[in-house]
Amino acid sequence: MKIVTKNTTIQDEIFTLTNQRALFWKKEKALILSDLHIGKTAHFRKNGIALANQIMKNDLERLSILIEYFQPEKFIVVGDLLHAGDNSDVDEFCTWRNQYPDLEFCLIEGNHDRISKKLESKLCLNYKSKSLEIDDFVLVHDFEKEQMKFQITGHIHPGFVINSVVKKIKLPCFVVSENQLLLPAFSEFTGLDTKNLPKGGRFYVFTDAEIYEI
Repeated sequence: MKIVTKNTTIQDEIFTLTNQRALFWKKEKALILSDLHIGKTAHFRKNGIALANQIMKNDLERLSILIEYFQPEKFIVVGDLLHAGDNSDVDEFCTWRNQYPDLEFCLIEGNHDRISKKLESKLCLNYKSKSLEIDDFVLVHDFEKEQMKFQITGHIHPGFVINSVVKKIKLPCFVVSENQLLLPAFSEFTGLDTKNLPKGGRFYVFTDAEIYEI
C-alpha cells in the first residue's frame, strides 16, 4: 500500500490529505476519517448475500498502516463507524482497536451509529457526541447550515467523475469549500455520490498512486 499525501491550509491550519481516505491534523496529532460502516458485510451475510469478510479486514489493515505512518494520539471517526448495530464484524473491530490502548478514540455519531451503553463500553470509546469543537472547527457527521464554524464532515461519500477517451471513471475525493471539508468514505465498500456535493468546492481526487487537485 502506497501512502500519498497533500497538504491543504484551512483557517491557517495545515491538514494532510491522503490517498487512503483519511486526513491527518498535525497540530492536534489526530487521524480523522469518516464512514467505516463496520458490520456492513456481516449484515449482508445475515440477510443471505454472500460477501467476503476480507473487505473489512482490508479496511482495518489500511487503518493500521496509517496509524503506524502518522503516529497519532487521537483517532477521530466523523460518523458512521458502524453500519447496523452489533454483529460479528464489530467483535473483530474491537479486537483490532485493542491493539492501540494508548490511542484516544473519538466518535462523532452518524445516522448509522445506534449504540447502546453496552456496545459503547465494548467499543472502548474515549469520547462520543453528536459533534466535536476544536478551536475554529467543528467536526459533525452531516453538514449543518446554521453552524457558523468551519465544518469537517462525512456522510456524503463524495466522488468525482473523470471523462477519459474510453470511459467515465468515478473516483473518491475530498471536497474543500468556503465553510466545509468533506471527507471521503473510509471503507471501500461504499458507493460514491457525485451530485450532492458542496458548491464551489476544490476537489482532491485520488487513486492508489496520486492525489489530483481539480
